[in-house]
Amino acid sequence: MRAKRCARATWALLLVVAPVVLTPTALAADPPTPAPTRPDAPVPAIGRTWPVGFRPPVLRGWEPPATRYGRGHRGVDLAAPPGTPVRAIAPGRVSYAGRVAGKGVVSVELSGTGTPPLRTTYEPVRASVRKGDEVAAGDVVGTVEPRGSHCTTTCVHWGLRRGDTYLDPLSALPPWLLRRGPSRLLPVLGVPLPP
Repeated sequence: MRAKRCARATWALLLVVAPVVLTPTALAADPPTPAPTRPDAPVPAIGRTWPVGFRPPVLRGWEPPATRYGRGHRGVDLAAPPGTPVRAIAPGRVSYAGRVAGKGVVSVELSGTGTPPLRTTYEPVRASVRKGDEVAAGDVVGTVEPRGSHCTTTCVHWGLRRGDTYLDPLSALPPWLLRRGPSRLLPVLGVPLPP
C-alpha cells in the first residue's frame, strides 16, 4: 500500500515538473535575467541632491541592527520643518505612495542600480506622486507632514534598501554633497593675473 502511494506521488510530481523541465524551447525563449547584486556590495554614489534642503542637519544617523529584527536605526533623520518639499535623490519609479501606520510614505525604486534595485523611502511625507510615476533627480515627491515623525522636532526619516537589506542612505550621496564648510577658490596655475 505504501509503495503504491509513493509511486502515485512520484508520477504526480513528474506530471507537474516534466512540462517545465522537458521544454527547452520555452527556456530559450525566456529573456536572460540580470545577475543579482550582492546585498553587501558597495552602494553607488548615485544621489544628485539631498531629500530636503541643502546639507540639512542630521538629527540621527544610520545605526545598523546586529540582527535582522534587532534594535537599530534603519535610516537617517534629517531636520526639516513642516511643508518642506521632499525631493527624489536620483531618477527612478515610485513604487509606493500612501500611508503606513498613519504616516505618509513615499518609496522610489532607483534606476540603474542593479538587481534587486536600490529603493529609497521618505516619511512622514504627504505624497504629490503616485505609484508608477517616473521621477528625475530633484523632482518633488511630496512635502514634510507636521505629524508622524519619531524625532523630537519635525524631520524626514530617509531610508535605503537593496532587497531586504537596509543600507546607509548617506552612502548614496557623492562626497561633494556631504562636505561641510565654506567653498574655497584655488588659484589657477598658468593664468596671468588681471592688471
